[in-house]
Amino acid sequence: MKAYFNLFDFSQKVNYKTEVLAGLTVAMTMIPESLSFAILAGLSPLTGLYAAFLMGLITATLGGRPGMVSGGAGAIVVVLIALMQSHGVEYVFAAVVLAGIIQLLVGIFRLGKFIRLVPQPVMYGFVNGLAVIIFMAQIEQFKVATVGGTAWLTGSQLGVMLGLVLLAIAIVVLFPRITRQ
Repeated sequence: MKAYFNLFDFSQKVNYKTEVLAGLTVAMTMIPESLSFAILAGLSPLTGLYAAFLMGLITATLGGRPGMVSGGAGAIVVVLIALMQSHGVEYVFAAVVLAGIIQLLVGIFRLGKFIRLVPQPVMYGFVNGLAVIIFMAQIEQFKVATVGGTAWLTGSQLGVMLGLVLLAIAIVVLFPRITRQ
């Protein structure tokens, strides 16, 4: 049986224009995501960019599927925040390398099919819990550092922040009603 995608099979016809444009689109969408995840985890924004670049490069060369996209995940950031605060960046690096090795082993031994055994309510519960945790992390952006700790934004700063939040929600909700492009 022939593999679906072979890294060294050059007989497949490739539309380079489409591939390059798709790669640039994914790269542009990953920049703010990787920056925000790095900042939330307490890392340097440059670390987030390096990680996103390496993740994309490895996925592109070893991914095994046309059109595969890889990027940071909010679930990982929640774990990285706690790990970064308790042990530092060295342990974060070791944990990410270990996670990559585990993912490679899951792929080599074809264990991905077992995800079907996880019940749908468990998946919904995980995603909903993740949404609550990410919301709680984002709510900290409505606070400002003071001499005695932190305080909630007030006045024009609060107005600008709420305006940006409402604009983002409006874009997500209204633009699909205007066009499907």
